[in-house]
Amino acid sequence: MFAIDKFRSYLAGAKVIVYTDHAALKYRLTKKDAKPRLIRWILLLQEFDIEIKDKKGVENSVIDHLSRMQIEDKHDVPKNEYLQDDTLLKVSAAYPWYANIVNYMVPSYVPLGVDKKKLIKESQVQLWDDPYLYRACQDGVLRRCVHMEEAIQIIEKCHGAEYGSHYGTFRTHAKIWQSGFYWPTMYQDTQDIIKRCERCQRHGNINTHDAMPLTNNLQVELFDVWGVDYMGPFLPYQGYEYILVAVDYVYKWVEALHCRAADSKHAKRCSRRSSSQDLAPQGWSLVMVAATSLTEDFVNS
Repeated sequence: MFAIDKFRSYLAGAKVIVYTDHAALKYRLTKKDAKPRLIRWILLLQEFDIEIKDKKGVENSVIDHLSRMQIEDKHDVPKNEYLQDDTLLKVSAAYPWYANIVNYMVPSYVPLGVDKKKLIKESQVQLWDDPYLYRACQDGVLRRCVHMEEAIQIIEKCHGAEYGSHYGTFRTHAKIWQSGFYWPTMYQDTQDIIKRCERCQRHGNINTHDAMPLTNNLQVELFDVWGVDYMGPFLPYQGYEYILVAVDYVYKWVEALHCRAADSKHAKRCSRRSSSQDLAPQGWSLVMVAATSLTEDFVNS
């Protein structure tokens, strides 16, 4: 019984022949005065086209071998006494939100408990084109009225599809509006579905509640801050082995000076040269990048 219930989808609608050495099984299935468990088994077997044939265990070697195998897990497997046919199901019909409007526009039927004046007012902006209902919006565009099941699919497509890009409520609602669909609670439904979007919750905007305070950047003018460093030594040429390079931090202006040695004397010459060309105004500052040979005399000068 467990195997038949397990492979129900494969056995339904097919001829099934069961070979067993349990000869009393035929008698038990035809017994009228039976226990409730046996009655449930009989009801389950009536769904299938099953023929039970008696076969000795010696001849049925495969099944006989399986029945003699030792079970490592000795815990008793709970028996499933549940049958799907024993469940009572309730069928409920869900009508779309515009059902009363269509019933009034086509057969002029007004359901009980519905305001007729409200239906008349709503029907004035509606257009029935079987089988669809369209609404004339304030921008003059006819948009098709959809029920809630279809509306949820539209929101998911316009928000989470490849062309949706997981935008926020306003842009997703605008995309639905431009696509030509309408239902009364479209903005609120769009907002609710976006709040439940798993991808948006994982990759949402960074919360700045616990962010560290920002610091202002240093505002400097052209040629106010320079970076100075030596390059070399190179092969000597007329006694020069080093190059002193100064780079402006803002404009990236480069000044280079060939030097005979990497010391503060030649660094002062470079600063005087820049000052003579009006590149370094009064109060300019230097940033030493790797100036191990620049002494405090140059910095103070």
